[in-house]
Amino acid sequence: MIPTLPDLAADLDADLDADPSVAEMLAARPHLRMDPFDGLMLEQVKLAAIADALGTPVWVTGAGTLRARYRRLAAAMVEAGLDVHIHFAMKANDHLAVLRVLAALGAGADVVSGGELRRALQAGIAPARIVFSGVGKTDSELALAVSLGVGQINVESAEELAGLSAIAAAQGRVASIALRVNPDIDAGTHAKISTGRAGDKFGVAYHRAAALYAEAASLPGIRPVGFAVHIGSQIADPAPFRRAFARIADLVQAVREAGHAVSMVDCGGGLGIGYRHETEGSPRALANAIRVTLGGLGVRLAIEPGRWLVAPAGLLLSRVVRVKQEIGAPPFVVLDSAMNDLLRPSLYDSWHGVVPLSASDAAGPVAPAHLVGPVCETGDTLARDRMLPLLREQARVAILDTGAYGAVMSSTYNARPLAAQALVDGERWSVIRARQPVERLWEGEIVPDWLT
Repeated sequence: MIPTLPDLAADLDADLDADPSVAEMLAARPHLRMDPFDGLMLEQVKLAAIADALGTPVWVTGAGTLRARYRRLAAAMVEAGLDVHIHFAMKANDHLAVLRVLAALGAGADVVSGGELRRALQAGIAPARIVFSGVGKTDSELALAVSLGVGQINVESAEELAGLSAIAAAQGRVASIALRVNPDIDAGTHAKISTGRAGDKFGVAYHRAAALYAEAASLPGIRPVGFAVHIGSQIADPAPFRRAFARIADLVQAVREAGHAVSMVDCGGGLGIGYRHETEGSPRALANAIRVTLGGLGVRLAIEPGRWLVAPAGLLLSRVVRVKQEIGAPPFVVLDSAMNDLLRPSLYDSWHGVVPLSASDAAGPVAPAHLVGPVCETGDTLARDRMLPLLREQARVAILDTGAYGAVMSSTYNARPLAAQALVDGERWSVIRARQPVERLWEGEIVPDWLT
């Protein structure tokens, strides 16, 4: 019997609705492989060995994977004939070891707080290679950025511009600024990570940008150099990028026609990855979107990648504490990692792949299960009705693609210490953060004398 088009469409929908198998997840992630004896490997390191040494939960990042992804992104820009400065969006992962790996490749930093600025400096990133973004920079943070001579401050409002002018003039310095423009482009991503629509808190409204740029040119302590744009995160389709960049190109032309110099465009970040069935954002498609819209303007170009670079390079290793079986329902598989470690599933309903560390566990038959953490919140759920191999108590798993917005968003909720971190580099690995001792949780707390 020849299948009809509706039958084929239904089969396709069913395939897309089904979770990828362990084999499919590993096939899509060349930095991971399942050794029949040593189990799951990141680069050339046995992950069970890290879990044995450090316990769980533990974050693991692959330095070789980071390098490969950075080089792939940089090569795409060069192949498109573009000279693009890459500033890593530190909010995705701010560990000093990660920053040093990327800085050694030539990356600068995109920071959004005074703390991130100081971290970037500690990692050896020169102030000239730092872009300071963010909608709520304080006067003290702006004063620090000006005093250090950071390469660029992305100004997000008329009020910030006026305050920065006063701060820079008081120091007798000139701050190079780009106006971050809100182009009113819907990137089609999750509402909580969309940043370029009218009504989002970020950037100067598009219709006000030209006038504010002209005002900036007249202010003491300010040197306007161009425009910045960022429309959201986890974007795979290049079309929203092209629309946003085209609006910026029009703005550059209009401002130049009004007699003002524009020497740079900061294209922001947002390139997405494939967590489940999503198509990974293509560096070549992004480079092409930049080339066809901005390539002829004679401006210096920059991008601010975060998730695309680091998410696939990171894992969270966890252990099964208990399997709570309910009659006639999928079991609750309780892990020792929780929402205080990995917040994304609770915050965004995000999907992360789960792979057993043991090859024999990974090869077993699958059945629906609820994967949860021990925190006292119903929202502490990693996955519901997930098709997983049978996981018994003490079995260990890797939660995939947690290198971005994983450890950096961790908390100590429920008095749970911060997890250890390790860095893999080819065949070697090292601890890059020890597990937080529980006593550190109250180390800085003060009980008034009158309570004792």
